Amino acid sequence: MCGAHAQVLSAAEVSVALRLESATRVDIQRALWDDRTLVKTFGPRGTVHLLPAEDLPLWTAAFSALPRSGSARPESMRMTHNQTDQVIEAIGAALSEDELTIDELSEQVVARAGSWAGDLVMPAFQEFWPRWRQAIGTAAQAGVLCYGPNRGRKATYSNPQRFTPFEPENGEEALSEILRRFLHAYGPATPQQFAKWLATSPAVIAKLFAATPELREVELDGKPAWLVDGDSELPKERASGVRLLPYFDAYAVGSHPRELLFPGKAWTRALAGGQAGNYPVLLVDGLVAGVWHQRRAGRKLQVTVEPLRRLRAADLRDLDDQVSRLGEILDATPALTIGEVTVGGHA
Repeated sequence: MCGAHAQVLSAAEVSVALRLESATRVDIQRALWDDRTLVKTFGPRGTVHLLPAEDLPLWTAAFSALPRSGSARPESMRMTHNQTDQVIEAIGAALSEDELTIDELSEQVVARAGSWAGDLVMPAFQEFWPRWRQAIGTAAQAGVLCYGPNRGRKATYSNPQRFTPFEPENGEEALSEILRRFLHAYGPATPQQFAKWLATSPAVIAKLFAATPELREVELDGKPAWLVDGDSELPKERASGVRLLPYFDAYAVGSHPRELLFPGKAWTRALAGGQAGNYPVLLVDGLVAGVWHQRRAGRKLQVTVEPLRRLRAADLRDLDDQVSRLGEILDATPALTIGEVTVGGHA
């Protein structure tokens, strides 16, 4: 998967549990907060992801090999590279012993880095945040910040090396390994698609493709794309069956070309301006064939599925099984309605 998008944590729990036999969201929560085999942190594109703790050294090294993007913020708000490094060091030290809320962490960072870090210069939600907070994602990608368990309704942060200390890896080698894993999961793909997935420079990624000898050029829908050598053998049988994938599931976000994965009506109904993930999707035989929505009341789970094509009898049986599996994951009693989903994206 190369990580599970976790901006909506409950959706990430479903994404991971769906791929593990008999797993539930409780198992995913235990892996996050008790066993610490999963880490909730900032991953590809700077968005919140669940990543295996054992892979964190690989990811942080790969991020270190990417160019630092220039800040689009006003000059009065920016930090220099040196100031950013000071904030990252202060964050790592402050979180080295305990989980802290954002306010507690702010006090520690300002005390360690200097009063300039606390200047209220970042407009946010009708207030201003301190300058240092623009470096939270950078600190996570440096391997010194991750999410901790919520304290009531407040998020907490921790240093992942409290639980899994690691030594830095070679950045270029790590980035090549991330590329191989991406192509194994989502290929064939192009340098432009991988660059967009990482939110980095296409020119840098073009050089990475050229410098990675294990890649093989193939033709996909009449256009050149790349796979890891040895991954070009197609299965004897085509993909079949039904899946219900939650918001921002890795399969929908990572796979290209979009026009093949989201054919026909799915292009306008299941995408938001070409962006995947805003709608939970119904897959039939590997392609997006509908959208769905869940509404929970106590232990009852109402699942509404809106197919965009006629479902076969076998599809309907598979859909029943998928709804039952969703109920198992969420520890709820599900009921299925086939009809129009009336809520908007990301609702």
